[in-house]
Amino acid sequence: MIGLDSIGNSAAHQRGLRRGVFQDLEQLIMAIGEYIDGHNKNPKPFIWTAKANDILEKVTRAQSALNKRRSA
Repeated sequence: MIGLDSIGNSAAHQRGLRRGVFQDLEQLIMAIGEYIDGHNKNPKPFIWTAKANDILEKVTRAQSALNKRRSA
């Protein structure tokens, strides 16, 4: 298992969470907390790159696909 305490950047933390082996739920919760703490040390603002109309069109398509699956 990757020692999450010794990992410095969030990309490595993410890999540790994805590939880590956790003996119990408490270990997983601790690893998630360590990832969040590490990520919050150097926060970056989220910048939207998609236009609102593109997002709304995608939501409409997804809703339509879900409705088709439910009625099938």
